[in-house]
Amino acid sequence: MSAKLHTKSYSNNDRLFFLLNPNDDIAKNDPVRVVDAVVESLDLRDFKKLYREKGRCPYHPKMMLKIILYAYMNNIYSCRKIERQVQRDIHYIWLAAQERPDFVTINRFRNRVKKEINNIFTQVVLLLAERGFITLDVEYIDGTKIESKANKYTFVWRKTVEKNRARLQEKIRVLLGQIDEVIAQDKVSESEKMELTPEALDSLIGDLKDALEAEPRPADKERKKLQREKKKRIKELEKHRDKLDEYDSRLERIGERNSMSKTDPDATFMRMKEDAMNNGQTKPGYNLQISAENQFITDFALFHNPTDTLTLIPFLNSFLGRYGHLPSVAVADSGYGSEENYRFMDEAGMEAYVKYNRFHIEQRPRYKPNPFHHDNFHYNAAEDYYVCPMGQHMRRIGTTRSKTASGYCSESARYRAQNCHGCPLRCLCYKAGGNRRTIEVNHRLNEYKRKARELLTSEDGLRHRGRRCIEPEAVFGQMKFNMAYRRFRHFGKDKVTMDFAFFAIAFNIKKMCSKIAKQTENGGNTPRSGLFLLISPFLSPEKRILGKNPQESAA
Repeated sequence: MSAKLHTKSYSNNDRLFFLLNPNDDIAKNDPVRVVDAVVESLDLRDFKKLYREKGRCPYHPKMMLKIILYAYMNNIYSCRKIERQVQRDIHYIWLAAQERPDFVTINRFRNRVKKEINNIFTQVVLLLAERGFITLDVEYIDGTKIESKANKYTFVWRKTVEKNRARLQEKIRVLLGQIDEVIAQDKVSESEKMELTPEALDSLIGDLKDALEAEPRPADKERKKLQREKKKRIKELEKHRDKLDEYDSRLERIGERNSMSKTDPDATFMRMKEDAMNNGQTKPGYNLQISAENQFITDFALFHNPTDTLTLIPFLNSFLGRYGHLPSVAVADSGYGSEENYRFMDEAGMEAYVKYNRFHIEQRPRYKPNPFHHDNFHYNAAEDYYVCPMGQHMRRIGTTRSKTASGYCSESARYRAQNCHGCPLRCLCYKAGGNRRTIEVNHRLNEYKRKARELLTSEDGLRHRGRRCIEPEAVFGQMKFNMAYRRFRHFGKDKVTMDFAFFAIAFNIKKMCSKIAKQTENGGNTPRSGLFLLISPFLSPEKRILGKNPQESAA
């Protein structure tokens, strides 16, 4: 006789469940509790001005911030996917206190706090500094290019727009010369002297229309034909005016850049490392600059410049505006080594462990300096002259000045030999015409390079050079490959900055969870109790909510 199988009661047609307390099903060492604790400790008073006092009650901003940050920590950046997780995942349900905001509400919240989220990022970084994860004294700076959401075939080049604008102005002048009204002839003579602008053309078109309406009604076919020709030329002039206005608006949007995208005017076409076609094609994107310490993102900024040279000073000023002080130590690669940057950091009292362009070549074991390069000539500082390899004195003959794209003026001294005719080393020394070699030397830059070389080759310099490869580079690697953040998902610099601010906060919290887990293992504590003890100081005793239902704290 076979035994009867007994199962728990199950009704396929009556699936009614009550989620009473999801807190019991979430582990005490789960990262979701760190997100909850960190957000509860933040000051969100700036968010109050974003809501109206009248109307339907909105969702609590702390709850919205929690679910978005936790989604970003888990590589979920779509509002529709966040909505789906809030309905299905117990961690999101616990954070949302069983509320269910839809994707429109989530997206509206992100756009609403696009300015205030930057302050939230600052608070999180200061919280990390308070807990001892970072010091904000040593910053490792680097940049990477992130592709924009814009279509890669919507490029607008400055030179092309300027060329087409000049051609259009010439067409307009020819068209004005073909109009035979008296008032038009007066305007034509004026247009030859003034620059043609959409406003000037608009006034001219108005005068032409008034003159055409003042004419008597044509009686014969020839006059009717002549009047039609006049109307046709006025319409053509209106088209040229609209096209000229389009060119002017594009040049205004481009600004000092070389290109822009039609769908995302704030994006600039740059060459990306992630080239799927492997053809070197430029793509619309932004130059993302970050500073990292202990693999935490301490500051970030977006720039239109494809290169990093012109981004260092604005980025350091951003750090100063965010935290009220500059870092005492700055570490960067050779892309930031310029006279302007060295001078800024020197005057600010910073230790600049920043490489210059030939530093790596000079550090090679088989490196042999070129004796015919002017950097290797003997310089007599007292009498201000150089000595060439043949022993001839090169006297100073003047000074040249150059200006960078940022407006910085650089000075270089010019030195010239007395006579190089008949020199046996002339073919090795220089190949230019003439019998006297002339060199240009930037003494200030050479002094900054000497200081940088001493710092970089010191014991601290070797340590910082080794750390630089694993600080911002590790952040970029985790961002692009581990968290799949390789492309921006918004149009416009303000929304792109907002999106990355959310990502940077989530990245820091995720990194903090990893650090806490390692500290717990190394300290010998169990993960259950160790995590609780480490994250509990984030909250004051009266605001501590660990082990409680977040629905109570969100009220």
